[in-house]
Amino acid sequence: MQKQTKVKNLNNKEKLSPSSKTTNPIDKSGLIAKINILGNGMGAIKEPHVSINHHTDKAYSSVDYAGFIRTVNEIIKNNCELRDCLNGFHNLFMTYLNCSYTALGIINEKSNTINIKLIDKNSSVYSFKVFMNDKQNEIIKTLDTGEITTINNSAFLKIPTLASLPSVIIPIKFQGKNICVGLASDYNVQNHINLYELAANHLGLIVQNSSLYDKVSQSSNMDSLTNLYSHRRFHELLSQEIEFAQSNNQKVSVMILDINDMTQINREYGHSKGDEVIKTVANKILSNIKKQDIAARYGGDKISVILKNMNAEEAKYMAEYLTYSLSCCLIDDIGPINKVSVGIATYPDDSMDKEKLLILAEQAVLVSKTKGYKNGRSTIVSTQDYDFWDDTALNSFATVMAKRHSQIGINFEEALVDQFQNENILSRNHLIEVVTSLASAIDAKDKYTKDHSSSVSRYSVALAKAINLPEKEIESIKLGSLLHDIGKIGIPEDVLRKPDRLTDEEYKIIQQHPSIGVKKILEPNPLLHDLIPIVKYHHEKWDGTGYPDKLKGDQIPLAARIVAIADTYHALISDRPYRKGLSVEKACSILEEGAGTQWDKELVRQFISIAPSLATMI
Repeated sequence: MQKQTKVKNLNNKEKLSPSSKTTNPIDKSGLIAKINILGNGMGAIKEPHVSINHHTDKAYSSVDYAGFIRTVNEIIKNNCELRDCLNGFHNLFMTYLNCSYTALGIINEKSNTINIKLIDKNSSVYSFKVFMNDKQNEIIKTLDTGEITTINNSAFLKIPTLASLPSVIIPIKFQGKNICVGLASDYNVQNHINLYELAANHLGLIVQNSSLYDKVSQSSNMDSLTNLYSHRRFHELLSQEIEFAQSNNQKVSVMILDINDMTQINREYGHSKGDEVIKTVANKILSNIKKQDIAARYGGDKISVILKNMNAEEAKYMAEYLTYSLSCCLIDDIGPINKVSVGIATYPDDSMDKEKLLILAEQAVLVSKTKGYKNGRSTIVSTQDYDFWDDTALNSFATVMAKRHSQIGINFEEALVDQFQNENILSRNHLIEVVTSLASAIDAKDKYTKDHSSSVSRYSVALAKAINLPEKEIESIKLGSLLHDIGKIGIPEDVLRKPDRLTDEEYKIIQQHPSIGVKKILEPNPLLHDLIPIVKYHHEKWDGTGYPDKLKGDQIPLAARIVAIADTYHALISDRPYRKGLSVEKACSILEEGAGTQWDKELVRQFISIAPSLATMI
């Protein structure tokens, strides 16, 4: 005779359930016993005392136990989200046990409540709370006893349409502690009690695992030192805020604050003092920004703030308030925190791309550092306060890109070209300034090509003047020679900087740079179309053996012939990894030997006559 289970019934005295004539494959001596043995180590539900209230609308023998167990396994195997698991168990009880409703209440210790979600057989959903101190509530009574309870009605739920239905309340525990409670309406509860216990054991593990996962996720979202959002979470939130701003035609500003002198503080006073400074800054920022705004640990001694629906000027005002508040904070041994560099970038004014927005904000921080301090506090800089092509700004941009290249897969040259293409050119002089900065920034990557473009431009202009070209053509030659090697941005570094002789394959790659420069830089910009012949054909040779189109003699544009001579001359007199730069005399001798085959003979003659004076040009 199988062992009987006891249930607390609030409407009848306790009594034993009648023996079933149908074999139950998950009775207490079988599967349930094994699950409880495994679960008891984790505090799963222990065998309750059962008293039965007899309602037999559905025959006990009609339950498909094998199907029930199989479905439980499928629910757990196929669903990762708690919500999906709970919906799966609801459908399980509706299908196999003919329940009129099911509910799960999860205990919230902080609010001292049980948050309950109930779904009836018509898929109507009810959500409500029960307070843990409401000792007269049937759910709380059941949790206090720790026993499964059956009631002839569901009036305690205060849902009129369900009031007349019977109910069963099931405490769900983990490690001996109530973590949630299950409810169902089932006229055959006395025959299904083992199934409810099976489901409760699984639900306890599922809810507990979900809670642990939430805690781990919350931990990974927060920085342990500052209690600000983590760097990873900051990126997620910024993406969300940009999407929201785009949908609502709003602006979003990103502020990055860099605490200066942290290396010195850590070295002189110890890392604990450095941590104290960072925490103080974090707390001050949290207490002074708007409730809607978001602060995060950006990394090391940097803190970032997402300022919702705020333009650059408003963001600068907020930054001024924050830096003033920080200057009023005194740290023992250190004094006031008044050296905090601040950079600001705004969506969509500065960029509509999140990564580019952050690059510009970091660039602004570095510009802020170079500007020093004003009135005892750091200068606050937005991307709208400086010319991108200014030397300081450009060097700052290069520094940021060098750090972020591996993170975002965009290198300095690509980002620089993108900025160039989006530049609002206001005049021809502005164009010359931008082109000069672009060429210089790319040359600066390699000490052996540093100032190469500007030198070639200087030599080309001198030769153009020597043969009395019109001023307009000289201006084009000046710009074209500045950009003559711009296509090398598309050439792999290992090929471009190789100190040894190039292989045939590598030489073919190098030969692509004139065409790359035309396609990536000149063709997209109508103001630069007149420079295309210079950039594209400055490697053509007088005898037709050059590239890319093997033009010959006068087929090569005059401006390209001029730049070709200037380019070769500067390469000859410059130091290279494999040799020292040649003398002016030796370089001119090489040019003279190639006159009429590689270069225009008359242009070489003119260039040699002015070469000695080029070394003294400023």
